[in-house]
Amino acid sequence: MPKPRVLATRPLFPAAQQILNANCDVQYWTKPERISKQELFALIKDREALVCLLTEKVDDELLRAAPKLRIAANVAVGFDNIDVAACTKRGVVATNTPGVLDETTADFAWTLMMAVARRIGEGEQLARSGNWKGWDLDQLVGTDVWGKTLGLVGFGRIGRAVARRAAGFQMKVIYSDAIRAPLDIENDLKAEYRDFNTLLAEADFVSLHVPLLPETRGLMDGAKFHRMKPTAFLINTARGPVVDEAALVHALETGKIAGAGLDVYENEPFIHPGLKRPNVVLAPHIASGSLETRTKMAVIAAENVVAFFKGQRPANMLNPDVWKGK
Repeated sequence: MPKPRVLATRPLFPAAQQILNANCDVQYWTKPERISKQELFALIKDREALVCLLTEKVDDELLRAAPKLRIAANVAVGFDNIDVAACTKRGVVATNTPGVLDETTADFAWTLMMAVARRIGEGEQLARSGNWKGWDLDQLVGTDVWGKTLGLVGFGRIGRAVARRAAGFQMKVIYSDAIRAPLDIENDLKAEYRDFNTLLAEADFVSLHVPLLPETRGLMDGAKFHRMKPTAFLINTARGPVVDEAALVHALETGKIAGAGLDVYENEPFIHPGLKRPNVVLAPHIASGSLETRTKMAVIAAENVVAFFKGQRPANMLNPDVWKGK
């Protein structure tokens, strides 16, 4: 029997390629520039599977261009680039890669928190500039992290992983979520529940860990920044549109908050010019960007595709109702 025809919008990693190549007829997009919509539509028309990144939209338009498509495997835990309802309507299985990036993303949330609190970006620039004159008492003094209050907006797997790390810094951990965590989880992580507005008023660091949903888009707006302490910092490793960037820029310009550490942006790859300021640490969406984790993500996506064509239920289906009909 002919092997399933697969399109991967990036070369992935050798471990993932090995899985796909052994079971499928795979075409990889290998050019350094990202695949354009026109090129994607041209290549997908006779493919049965798509391995894509969050930079490719799997929507009605793509699905119309891919009449043979049976599965779309997203190499990401977030799936706001996938119209799950449209996939379900057309009988296309959609999958993601949850769980594997939790600890790596939690590490990076802490990286941003430490960097912005201790002014690492400014210090690194000074050290490289050739203008450093040596140690001085008040040179680039920052803010302590240990002993402060960490506010987690969203208390799922990543939020809880961030909370575990706070114990080593003797921080008070508070969290807000649509669903309160079980008491044993709160006790284990020494985390206290707060309503959202109370959390904003109490926290020294507000770290976002919510998915991008209609109700979370623009969650951090002007009113929310107004509730934060003027000494507090915002950390975002979730999704850019969760933050109203114009409101964030205004909060920074007017001193309503002390700074921010950002890995994601409202209109990626565009970064609002008002965010390019000394008290903001900027990263290019690399929170899950360790070689180990990104490889695992690609492998999971490859395994989802292979399982599907072997007649096995993929482990990470976003629309299980499609499988029921098979």
